[in-house]
Amino acid sequence: MDEQNRNDNRDGYENICAMCRRPESVCGKLLRMPPNIYLCESCLQKSFDMMSSMNMDDPNSLLGNIRFVFPGGMQGNQTQVKPKKAEQKVEEDVMNIEKLPAPHEIKARLDEYVVGQDHAKKVISVAVYNHYKRVKRQDEKAFQDEVVIEKSNMLMLGPTGCGKTYLVQTLARLLNVPLAITDATSLTEAGYIGDDVESVLSKLLANADNDVDRAEHGIVFIDEIDKIAKKKNTNSRDVSGESVQQGLLKLLEGAEVEVPIGASSKNGMVPTTKMNTRNILFICGGAFPGLDEIVKNRLTKSFTMGFNANLKNQFDEDKDILAKVSMEDLREYGMIPEFIGRLPMIYALRGLDKEAMKRILCEPKNAIIKQYQKLFAMDEVKLSFTDDALDLIAEKALTKETGARALRSILEEFMLDIMYEIPKDSYIGSVTITADYIRGNGAPIIEMRS
Repeated sequence: MDEQNRNDNRDGYENICAMCRRPESVCGKLLRMPPNIYLCESCLQKSFDMMSSMNMDDPNSLLGNIRFVFPGGMQGNQTQVKPKKAEQKVEEDVMNIEKLPAPHEIKARLDEYVVGQDHAKKVISVAVYNHYKRVKRQDEKAFQDEVVIEKSNMLMLGPTGCGKTYLVQTLARLLNVPLAITDATSLTEAGYIGDDVESVLSKLLANADNDVDRAEHGIVFIDEIDKIAKKKNTNSRDVSGESVQQGLLKLLEGAEVEVPIGASSKNGMVPTTKMNTRNILFICGGAFPGLDEIVKNRLTKSFTMGFNANLKNQFDEDKDILAKVSMEDLREYGMIPEFIGRLPMIYALRGLDKEAMKRILCEPKNAIIKQYQKLFAMDEVKLSFTDDALDLIAEKALTKETGARALRSILEEFMLDIMYEIPKDSYIGSVTITADYIRGNGAPIIEMRS
């Protein structure tokens, strides 16, 4: 039995009692029962006492109707968590500061996947570099008298489809750190239907393979953060607005939090573990519809007449109006001051124009055009687009007002018939998409194999 327990713990995970949910470090050595169920001595004794008090000969007794259900299933590896690094015998470094790329190197890698948004990429590269330098060098016991560097959480503003989520995904893949992407629309105040604020950390812990120490050095991206703005003129309790902002304050600041494992809310049947959010980088993003009007009203509050006057409509055509946002504008939108104060780095992403749409189609490493070309190459067919066709696709995408997401939907519409017909004829060698085909006035140019 001891040899089996030692074999089960070789991977660094800590066994949990299937009944009381306490780890082995708390309740002592656990007894292993088939199939891969672990019980502490206290729970096992309680089970024996309950069975001995019942009438074993009576088929109608309560004992005949008892069914034991273990949370997390019957597999022992589903009720295990990794202890923190200090409790492990073998220490593994999460990130080496000497190998951490410099800000210009991070931005250069982001340029390979994300088109435009140079200011946003510069800001996020510097912030992430400084954050992980702080994580690796900060040791409060060794440097009690030195300057303690605070972390810089970020707030990204920008219209839908401009690349907020994709930018964070690319960054996490580059740094090889755990990333949790969650949606603020599902978060509610504790005790109400929906996800608790701790659920964002549950996703981070799951993506880190239940390794608490690795999760404490990860990145959390909370999208649609504008949806938890304080509701105006409401007579009911605001369980998904200001109360959620209040609940997120402790996570953004840094605190010890009880996090449910494998669930979105806490209850007595779900195991929990403690996580410290001090070294977790939080990035919030949202489209903030209507915020541009608030900014315009503030900028044109005092307008004049005559030559060199500040006109009321001078910012109507400004596509970078969100870059002029202030704390006052966000408070008027519905974000509480305490929440904004914990997001010191606020920057805006630009909306996409026709030239940016065209570049997104062709330039990135995993551009949409390159994905279709690879699909056609699997059938030994060469796919190409004329420059006029790319211009028309970009123009159609702009009219949908959904950003870069519109590009794929437009291409899927025009490529459907081609992808259906091409596999029928093995003699087709190349296909060229023309502007006339995009307009609906012609057909693509098909060349046969020589």
